[in-house]
Amino acid sequence: MKYTDQQRLQKIYDTACKLNQYIKDKRISKEELLDDYSLQWLVTTPLYNIGEHAYRISDGFKEKHGDIEWNMIAGLRHRLVHDYDGTNWNIIVEVVFEELPMLIDKIKAINC
Repeated sequence: MKYTDQQRLQKIYDTACKLNQYIKDKRISKEELLDDYSLQWLVTTPLYNIGEHAYRISDGFKEKHGDIEWNMIAGLRHRLVHDYDGTNWNIIVEVVFEELPMLIDKIKAINC
């Protein structure tokens, strides 16, 4: 199915919010995410999905909303998918706990 930029943005927003809320509801700490393999698996699928949709958003939309690091988001997805043995979980923890809430706020400011 081909999605519009708005649909992709909504999917990114929804997935990011669900992951962020799950982390909060379960009171998952940075240390737990660094050490718990099952939690690591839990966060990778939402990050894949976010990255895939970010990758497929049109260049024009990305340029219009240049305050969002589209290439970094898509690049993270590519690294998780293609270099899973080399995943630096310190970076993933920073993304989940620091960058994800900021991404939610930026997308919310656009239209959600």
